[in-house]
Amino acid sequence: MLKFLTKVGTSVAVLALVAGAGVAGFVLRGCALPPQQEAAETHISQHAESQEEIAFWTCSMHPQIRQPGPGKCPICHMDLVPVYRRAGGGAGSRTLVTTPEAAALMDVQTAPVERRFVTTEVRMVGKVAYDETRLGNITAWVPGRLDRLFVDYTGVEVHKGDHMVYLYSPQLIVTQEELLQSLKSASTAAASKFEDEAASTVRIVEATRGKLRRMGLTDEQIKELEKRGASLDHETIYAPLGGTVIEKNAVEGMYVDVGTRIYTIADLSHVWVKLDAYESDLVWLRYGQKVTFTTEAYPGRPFTGWIAFMDPVVDATTRTVKVRVNVPNPERSLKPGMFVHGIVRTNVAAGGRVMDPDLAGKWVCPMHPDVVKAQAGTCDVCGMDLVTSESLGYLPAGTKGEDQPLVIPVTAALVTGKRAVVYVRDPKAAEPTFEGREVELGPRAGEYYVVLGGLAEGELVVTNGNFKIDSALQIQAKPSMMAPEGGGSGAAHQHGNAAPPAPEGPAGGHGHE
Repeated sequence: MLKFLTKVGTSVAVLALVAGAGVAGFVLRGCALPPQQEAAETHISQHAESQEEIAFWTCSMHPQIRQPGPGKCPICHMDLVPVYRRAGGGAGSRTLVTTPEAAALMDVQTAPVERRFVTTEVRMVGKVAYDETRLGNITAWVPGRLDRLFVDYTGVEVHKGDHMVYLYSPQLIVTQEELLQSLKSASTAAASKFEDEAASTVRIVEATRGKLRRMGLTDEQIKELEKRGASLDHETIYAPLGGTVIEKNAVEGMYVDVGTRIYTIADLSHVWVKLDAYESDLVWLRYGQKVTFTTEAYPGRPFTGWIAFMDPVVDATTRTVKVRVNVPNPERSLKPGMFVHGIVRTNVAAGGRVMDPDLAGKWVCPMHPDVVKAQAGTCDVCGMDLVTSESLGYLPAGTKGEDQPLVIPVTAALVTGKRAVVYVRDPKAAEPTFEGREVELGPRAGEYYVVLGGLAEGELVVTNGNFKIDSALQIQAKPSMMAPEGGGSGAAHQHGNAAPPAPEGPAGGHGHE
């Protein structure tokens, strides 16, 4: 039974080596091929008989073993099998020359290195929040007692000018009496012959009116007081803005002092959306970019906003940065606290810049990103001077070809640690020839990598089959993705029965990992 399992294992291993050797441009003799590969390998075998010679002998289970002649594997004691090198197939240390049939088996596909604007999607999650610039507090302007609260629970919609609080205040009564008395004095002084006295009483009246305004009385209330000629012991406090009552901090009968907060009102016609952006995505985010997001409450319905602020500090726990988005909410569909999923689609330009056709050559408000104008001017909302979009990190209008980044498909790069290897096909070679090249990559933009160095526009990079090419170079102990200096990791130690490598074979050790 053990002998049978050994034979089965040997056959499977030999088949695996045949596949690898076919990919690398080598042919192993004396090994059975799977039926689906027999037709393709027949032509290679026939060609090898006349133009190929034995490069070295190796083990089908341990390809790092290379000996100049036949023998036993020093690890598993299986019979070594020959590997044939094609005549005239010499190439550079990072180059693989193979046959058209082997390249077809590898399903090698290539794509040109090109300059183009590529789009990346930055996905973020976050919550809806109140617009802090549209919050208002109703406070007591005079000390007194809250005899009535017209809004007695949160969530109520109010309009600007709605009555909110009925407040009793002895101090307010005293000030009203002062106004009435000063009005009488002014009337008497006006009938006298002393102009200075009349002017003085007029100044006292105006000062007392200002004092009542600072206590929260409106001009209409003051006029009504003067017409009535009698003071009121209560003051009505009105809503300074329209919105939703989100906080109620007092109850009826409660005594309050000057500045005590009674209500908080939020205008929900505009809200903020606070999103969490990872550090790696910050390179693609800019002030004024359009953000599209969805909510759980309205699936399939997109909402739109603009980036208005990015937190200058990274959260130490989540390693993210808060991105604030200004969003119009005229229908009050967005509720503070809702979870949202946001997407920013960025057109990547050379040098890490961003290309936005809607903002190129435009002027933007530094406080309100939705205010965009074609010429210099001031913001319609806050009156601040507009700034150019170029100062915010966008490309100017009329971009040129050099503004487009050099890019390759993501599948073309074999990335390991700090190294990135790309295989470039030589279009002038008579047979499929691939050169391994270390390149410097920039950030990933969607399905592309930005290339910073190592490639030129128009070169053909392998986008499919590059792992097989790299494996073939590893078998030959040439520099590859995992072994930048070549020789593989098999040179770590020697096995006692291993012979020295053949002089004409690829450099490599006789150990195993």
